[in-house]
Amino acid sequence: MEIFKTKASLQAYLQNARSTGKKIALIPTMGALHEGHLSLLNYAKPISDIRVCSIFVNPTQFNDPKDLEKYPRPIENDIKLLESVDCDILFLPSVEEMYPDKDEYWHIDLGELDRIWEGEKRPGHFQGVTQVVYKLFTLVQPNIACFGQKDFQQVMVIKRMIAIKDLPIELAICPIIRDHDGLALSSRNMRLNAEGKRQALALSRSLQYVRDHIHNNVPLNKIKQEAEHILMNTAGVTVEYFAICESSSLEEVETIDFSKQHVVLVTAWVEGVRLIDNMTIS
Repeated sequence: MEIFKTKASLQAYLQNARSTGKKIALIPTMGALHEGHLSLLNYAKPISDIRVCSIFVNPTQFNDPKDLEKYPRPIENDIKLLESVDCDILFLPSVEEMYPDKDEYWHIDLGELDRIWEGEKRPGHFQGVTQVVYKLFTLVQPNIACFGQKDFQQVMVIKRMIAIKDLPIELAICPIIRDHDGLALSSRNMRLNAEGKRQALALSRSLQYVRDHIHNNVPLNKIKQEAEHILMNTAGVTVEYFAICESSSLEEVETIDFSKQHVVLVTAWVEGVRLIDNMTIS
């Protein structure tokens, strides 16, 4: 695996590869890798010639400086994991490399996606996400970009940005990876103790309840209430929001139109850790 820490060195390498017709896949991450991240690399392997994984804890997408400070950075273990799946390139830049101008201006019109759910709870978050992802897209010029479904709203934001900027990039949305109990894998899970992980299973149980009952002609508000009870009756879980939405707009719905795709979103706090999860419905 090649490791590059500067934009210039990575560009030079990729320019040579691109000139020989190589197909490039980009997997942007913030490190603290787990099986979920590795599944993105495995997804990209048969459909690309070069897989570029970036590890960069992007400061512009953190609302709380303390959250940025606490974000895990186990880079040595991350490198071992990337080597275990034969990753071709790791891009490991510094903040100064990605943001040479500290006062750089960025804004993109994401519409309601920037104002609802995560957009409302974390103002400016998606501006920071699109800012750094656009930098990576411009630098790597990938044919394919792989993102995990677990950050569903983020994926819809990236999809919107690709459309706005008219980028020739195929967006691959890769399935959520869960542990044997159903807990969605997340870098934040390492901040939970065993009891916290047990409590956090309420998130996937509430989502599964909706999926299991959505076809039973039960009113949607009743299904949602029962799912919320699963969360609220679990000690140690504080619900931030639970919503059943149309997939692309993430507009909350009162009835299900089975000709459209829908997603159930949940965000909750466990042991002071903010966890997100979702499940799609078709």
